[in-house]
Amino acid sequence: MQYEIIPVTGFQQNCTLVWCDSSKDAAVIDPGGDLDKILARVEALQLKLSQIWLTHGHIDHAGGTGELAEKLNLPIIGPHKEDEFWLEALAQQSQMFGFPAAQPFTPTRWLEDGDEVKLGEESFQVIHCPGHTPGHVVFYHEGAQFAQVGDVLFQGSIGRTDFPKGNHGDLIRSIREKLFPLGDDIRFVPGHGPMSTFGRERESNPFCSDPNYG
Repeated sequence: MQYEIIPVTGFQQNCTLVWCDSSKDAAVIDPGGDLDKILARVEALQLKLSQIWLTHGHIDHAGGTGELAEKLNLPIIGPHKEDEFWLEALAQQSQMFGFPAAQPFTPTRWLEDGDEVKLGEESFQVIHCPGHTPGHVVFYHEGAQFAQVGDVLFQGSIGRTDFPKGNHGDLIRSIREKLFPLGDDIRFVPGHGPMSTFGRERESNPFCSDPNYG
């Protein structure tokens, strides 16, 4: 499994290309915008883009999804159905945050905790991690010790919970009970900013560190 992070939109959201090394079958996670930039990397890496995966329904993560899906006839995988209200509000989000008008869409497949998504010969586990949004999901590849966590967890910080249906308690439980147990060595791509590991955040993140660590 290979990946490349492509920051997009004025929010510098970490859109990520993930692909199977042997088949070059690729998915784009959270294409929030700047589709020309994303597609240029797909072409440069000689990948076969076959799927769109969404961690959650916020505009900077999902804003370019409808247009990209229509342009290339791609299935849209995720997020959890609890984020349907966010996807239905993409046009409103576009206006609120000054984004280009988002093309409406309905995911091809809603995801549940414990689901699996496949890419060529690679498999990712779906982990439902509510808190930032109620339908937020994380994509986890055990063999590569890699996770795409969206806006659940950041290096030194956590996702906001002051949006509609956000819940701070749920977010902390998602991090401590679903992500940290995967292992300290798991490297993760957050929705914004630099990568980190679950071990580093478990030890030192002031918002969610484990008081019993070590």
